[in-house]
Amino acid sequence: MSSSKTLGVVAAIAAIAAAAVIPTTLTAHAEPTTPAEPTTAASETELAVPPPMNVPDPQGPGCDAYRNEIPGGAGSFTSMASQKASQAIANNPDLSTFSAAISGRLNPDVNVIKALDGGPYVVFAPTDAAFSKLDAETVATLKSDPTVLLPLLYYHMVLGYLGPKDVAGKMPTQDGRLVLVTGEGGDIKVNDVAKLTCAYTARGAYIYMIDTVLTPPSDEDPTSTTATSTTASSTTATSTTATSTTEATATETVTETATSEATTSAKPAA
Repeated sequence: MSSSKTLGVVAAIAAIAAAAVIPTTLTAHAEPTTPAEPTTAASETELAVPPPMNVPDPQGPGCDAYRNEIPGGAGSFTSMASQKASQAIANNPDLSTFSAAISGRLNPDVNVIKALDGGPYVVFAPTDAAFSKLDAETVATLKSDPTVLLPLLYYHMVLGYLGPKDVAGKMPTQDGRLVLVTGEGGDIKVNDVAKLTCAYTARGAYIYMIDTVLTPPSDEDPTSTTATSTTASSTTATSTTATSTTEATATETVTETATSEATTSAKPAA
């Protein structure tokens, strides 16, 4: 990624922090007033997600390779299905950078695990390969500036538990802005830039591994999914206005000339 593109990514994300109110807390399940060990049954009934025996099959072009590489253990699809969202991300070796970002290990001032585990959520989780596309300067900014990292993480979270058959269209994120999901099944794209590699379920979340880090739009319209749409519209509008003004001025000039000629013609001959 070039230096100019890097600065553009950082500037776009930073603009959101300055222009929007970033949610720092989210409504989750009430916690008991006295310490108590939650039972397994109580934990599972709190969230409207399938029990482990009805785990949906992972979908996406990278699922088979992952399953072959990790057929068992904490990072297997079967095990992660009964884990909380943050655990199912932490135990996935392809999501180590994203796990660090959500847990305060990338930036000690940003930790969204409590919010994430209080879902249900659709989580668009960039893989380590996705983060490797970012310039070192961008990564350094994410590590040092919480006003950049926090909205970026919330932009990857959508409230609800939706599988690949149901996740589609424009969806509001926890950042308040929209993401656009197109395609179906295992062939899904987010904002036309990030491709799904594998979607799998956790307890209270549906995790979509994607190959590109999503950049929130920098314009003032929270319903937009592109950073340049408003600018482009404004440019078009300005151009149209300028053209209309020029045409109007030209018309007035022609009218004045015609009036002048008509007045001259109306004078009686000497």
